[in-house]
Amino acid sequence: MYAIIEQGGKQFKVAQGDVINIELTEADADAKSVEIDKVLFVSDGEQVKVGTPYLDGAKVVASFETTAKDAVVKGPKLYPTHLRRRKHSRTRIGHRQKYMQVTIDAIEA
Repeated sequence: MYAIIEQGGKQFKVAQGDVINIELTEADADAKSVEIDKVLFVSDGEQVKVGTPYLDGAKVVASFETTAKDAVVKGPKLYPTHLRRRKHSRTRIGHRQKYMQVTIDAIEA
């Protein structure tokens, strides 16, 4: 069984046991799990359910390894540059996005 969920403006194809990095959510610091209710698609191999845009009553339960505070991981370091041509002006800054690493526990449709 797998599902396609939307979280943080991105779509993820998830199955039970998958480990994914999602955008930071408003979760308590000592929370153990999070429920994602924006489910777009669910398939169990035989039956397919498609939402318009979301399925009613469907949710995906994901848990953190320890707590929500400790689940924050950092993405790759990016160096965006800004160049003004013919002005000898260059700007280079660094950015590193933070994510929450969760494990998919259950898909309820």
